[in-house]
Amino acid sequence: MRRLFLTYLRPFRLRIGLIVLLILGQAVGNLYLPTLNADIINYGVARGDTGYILRTGGIMLGVAFLVIIFTVIAAYNSARVAMGLGRDVRRDLYRKVQSLSTSEMGRWGTPSLITRNTNDVQQVQMVVAVGLSLMLFAPMMAIGGIIMALRQDRPLSISLAIIVPIMLVFLLLILRRAIPLFRTIQARLDRINQIMRENLGGVRVIRAFARTLYERKRFAAANQELTDTTYRVFRLFAVLFPVLFTIVNLSTVGIMWFGGMRVDSGAMPIGNLFAFIAYVMQILFSVLMTTMVAAMIPRAAASAGRIQEVLSVEPAIRDPVKPVVLPVRTTGRRGLVEFEDVEFRSQTLIERAPNDSMRSKSPSPSTSPAGATTVPAASCSSSPTNEALATSSIA
Repeated sequence: MRRLFLTYLRPFRLRIGLIVLLILGQAVGNLYLPTLNADIINYGVARGDTGYILRTGGIMLGVAFLVIIFTVIAAYNSARVAMGLGRDVRRDLYRKVQSLSTSEMGRWGTPSLITRNTNDVQQVQMVVAVGLSLMLFAPMMAIGGIIMALRQDRPLSISLAIIVPIMLVFLLLILRRAIPLFRTIQARLDRINQIMRENLGGVRVIRAFARTLYERKRFAAANQELTDTTYRVFRLFAVLFPVLFTIVNLSTVGIMWFGGMRVDSGAMPIGNLFAFIAYVMQILFSVLMTTMVAAMIPRAAASAGRIQEVLSVEPAIRDPVKPVVLPVRTTGRRGLVEFEDVEFRSQTLIERAPNDSMRSKSPSPSTSPAGATTVPAASCSSSPTNEALATSSIA
């Protein structure tokens, strides 16, 4: 996954740098707002200073407006980078498949290659689009939130050392079980794609031999396997988010309880308590955002590995760097196929065909090759007016 991203994100370095700066400005603005709110409570509301409230409120509106602008521009550029990466990966994957031989393509099969060039690329695109925004924004908010919370009240900040590790441990336990399931989902999609291709390509044969009911059962079994695996993943995340939100709510209650006691004792201004709660919420929701992206990463990692598996294959058949240019014969005829001093032999034949023979076929609308190249004998047939040319396959 890392190799794929480093390769295909390199052309978008400038956009990514702009996104980082915009998200940094967005994080700074979000972290500054609770401090302004605390100042309004401590110096405006507590003292009855309406002018201070209006001035600070105006600053808050300006900061919020800048945050909105930064967010929109960052989201636009994140989408451009993600779509550009998907375009480049699909292009290179298609070109790589075109350069592979039949035996090399058979290593994965056509259905799997189609899934890799469609669904797998979409998974990578999605995690890039979300990751460039949330994965950059969440750590900035978490680190900045911890620093700002320590500035508001250090004794109360000890609660963060208990809350955040509990959330992270629970998150890691869920992801540890989810990662293998995401790989299984992609394999199940390959199976669905394979059965669909076989049914669409061989629909006449299936109907001719009355195999419709059998094919329906085969597709239903593959579909049920995909559904069951997806249900297992959804059950994990159905447990994850309620537990995380419960931790957040219990943390808020505990902070309000102990913070209220510190406010009553005069050790902490009430505005600082509200700011501290806001920073704790920012920290915890940063963990939740990281959870959302982390839920996408296992499936994207599995997809990226499947894509890289194809891109890293070296074709067994390569065009020569300096191909030999054959001389052009000036026969005045186009489309002439001629065999001159060519020996024909098959593994099933003992005697060779004469090697001093010469056969030629003139252009004819009824001339066509008969038989596949993989059978032990191949022939060329033409209309009765032309000389028949029948030979064994080339040894």
